Amino acid sequence: MFIKKANRRDIWSLEPAFERFSTNNLLGTLVLSCVYFVWYSQVVGLRSEHWVLYGLLLVMYFAHPQTRQFIKAFAIFVVYWVIYDSLRVVPNYTVNPVHIQEPYGFEKQYFGLTVAGVRQTWNEYFAQHHHAFFDVLAGLFYINWVPIPLALGVYLLFNNKPLFFRFAYCFVFVNLLGFVLYYLYPAAPPWYVAAYGFEPNFTIGGNVAGLKYFDEILNVQIFHGIYQKNANVFAAMPSLHSAYPLIVLYYGRMLKIPWLTVGFSIFCLGIWWAAVYTSHHYIIDVLAGMGCATLGIVLFEKYLQSFVLKLANNL
Repeated sequence: MFIKKANRRDIWSLEPAFERFSTNNLLGTLVLSCVYFVWYSQVVGLRSEHWVLYGLLLVMYFAHPQTRQFIKAFAIFVVYWVIYDSLRVVPNYTVNPVHIQEPYGFEKQYFGLTVAGVRQTWNEYFAQHHHAFFDVLAGLFYINWVPIPLALGVYLLFNNKPLFFRFAYCFVFVNLLGFVLYYLYPAAPPWYVAAYGFEPNFTIGGNVAGLKYFDEILNVQIFHGIYQKNANVFAAMPSLHSAYPLIVLYYGRMLKIPWLTVGFSIFCLGIWWAAVYTSHHYIIDVLAGMGCATLGIVLFEKYLQSFVLKLANNL
């Protein structure tokens, strides 16, 4: 069901009587602030980005009625980030055994290729036959795995508020499904096997893998900075990197803008290829991510859409 384009004034409708520092706003902010800082300082570990996020939310909430509406609409993405960041509290390898050799063997057997009589995964092949052009291209696709979904969200918020809420809440719902699967089946990524073999090592952090070439070629530290803060090393299956562009394509095509649909389709193919090319995921991880996105979209649209649209009418 395609929802008609929203009136721009409905999106940025002001509160009936905007009060910047009402008693309820101040009390609510105080309570949430205490919960936020107690959680991060005493449980997760307080880092600089937590202060930045808190400051941004605080300023935008009190600055203007329009920025408050924006923050309220995008609050679900903040919830998603907090949940993902908090996964480090109970790593998935403490819940179920980590699978290292099993996905590698399955990948090699069913999706591998034989070169000079030697069976190998596509990750191993690309690690030996990478090229600067494709290194940069893979980085450009991968670096947009979050910015493009957020950009679509901003566009939908301005142009189709009901569709924005469907997209945003489905996006988070798919992530939650993925998190559950992370804990049911902890799996090592291809770069782990290349670097550490099949023995589990729970002391290591994230690894930039094939994306290091992007940083080296352009003399930047983008991906090194990102993967140093990776919350969970053994969360390769499903590949949520591969799920995101499929969600973007599904909801983006409802705008019925041909060039945008083509662009989102290319984004899908590019992310899926880059995930394997850079040794961050096996092909089976990518397929699992696509399946997770498909299942999440179907369940959300069938059972949760009406609830979300009611919520949208109250924000």
